[in-house]
Amino acid sequence: MDIRLKFVQTVQSVLAKAGRGGSLPGSIALKMDPHFIEKFIMPKTVVLVTGTNGKTTTQNLIADSLREAGLKTINNHRGDNLNIGIASLLAANSDSAFRVQADAAVVEVDELTVYRQFKNLHPTVMVVNNFFRDQLDRAGEMETIIRKIQEVTEDFEGDLVLNGDDPNVCRIADSAKKARIHFYSVGRQSSSKTVTDEASEGKFCPRCGRRLAYDYYQYSHIGRFHCDGCGFGKIEPEVLIEDIDYDNQTFMYEGKEYHNFLNTIYSAYNCAATLCVMKVLGLNPANADETFRTMVLNEGRNEIFELSKPCVINLIKNPTGSNETMKFILGQPGRKNICILLNDNDQDGHDVSWIWDAHFERLNVPEVNKIVCSGLRAYDIALRLKYEGLEDRVVVIEDAKEAVKWLDEANLESHIMATYTALHSTRAILRKEAAGHGS
Repeated sequence: MDIRLKFVQTVQSVLAKAGRGGSLPGSIALKMDPHFIEKFIMPKTVVLVTGTNGKTTTQNLIADSLREAGLKTINNHRGDNLNIGIASLLAANSDSAFRVQADAAVVEVDELTVYRQFKNLHPTVMVVNNFFRDQLDRAGEMETIIRKIQEVTEDFEGDLVLNGDDPNVCRIADSAKKARIHFYSVGRQSSSKTVTDEASEGKFCPRCGRRLAYDYYQYSHIGRFHCDGCGFGKIEPEVLIEDIDYDNQTFMYEGKEYHNFLNTIYSAYNCAATLCVMKVLGLNPANADETFRTMVLNEGRNEIFELSKPCVINLIKNPTGSNETMKFILGQPGRKNICILLNDNDQDGHDVSWIWDAHFERLNVPEVNKIVCSGLRAYDIALRLKYEGLEDRVVVIEDAKEAVKWLDEANLESHIMATYTALHSTRAILRKEAAGHGS
């Protein structure tokens, strides 16, 4: 028995009894032993999920689908995807000899640290969902991240599950010569476009440098593409989602109807990745559909709090995620207030210049009543909105608690868009405010 592991597990037990969790145990473990994660004996099936947007939702869908299939599965469901979160997850689910007590582990890994975690976690399946320009001061250029992932997968002999509609992700298949490659894709649907005005990182072919040709765009640079010069992008997806029905919240896969857990295009990609993993593991896709049907989003992913009127909170951290969140908000009927909570702590990225690449002009519609600007950089987002002619609708309330109170008293449906460090604290405020309505 390792005394350090025993101590960490004792701390976890005490915190659990107090109704607390988080990554404190992992932080303690890594301070005592920097090689703590390396010592765990992983289960037979280890699925790593990485990329820019949608990692947490995707890994939760995969983990719940494996559970539906009868596999004892552990996962970092809150998205604690850095070293301390992963150390906490493994310690909480291992015996005294570092053997992880599960049939499968689904682990979300930050795209910046996946190259360090790869050898420690011994993945059998790796899912890469997308690459977008993120916080530059924290993440660096996207090209650097892609190259690092190409390096760790160069000798990978497992299964690579790749978004075939993202040219930045498809590049990984070219360098991963030893892996079994599995592409997933989403077919043309009612909101697909032949041109895009959104940020497009994947404009040029990584093989020959020619401009990529698109049959259609889904959002940003995600869509069906190919290179007329070398044929890059001409794939045969193993999983193809088609005929998305936004009225009935369904899609078709292999001739059968499936439930889309959220009525958005990006949720369809989450489902496609999950179905691809199920196929790779030889599991029944009906188990995934049961997960899609019963999935309840939380942890700030389209999570609903019952204030005087419903309030929905979403995480935003880059232009593409913000654009898709705004599409979702504006797709909901009726007038609404919006609150944008912008922080610039380490985990958010100190550089908030990305807000100038997001399409906030979309909020300049009659359905948007007022926009509350809050957080450490409340005045930055207020200035950004002013440049879109929205200054008459802007209300600056720097304190998140006061901002939530304002939304509650306004007695109108509301939506909160919060950066990472604002997300969990604001959720706590919303829970308390909602509890007041339930008493």
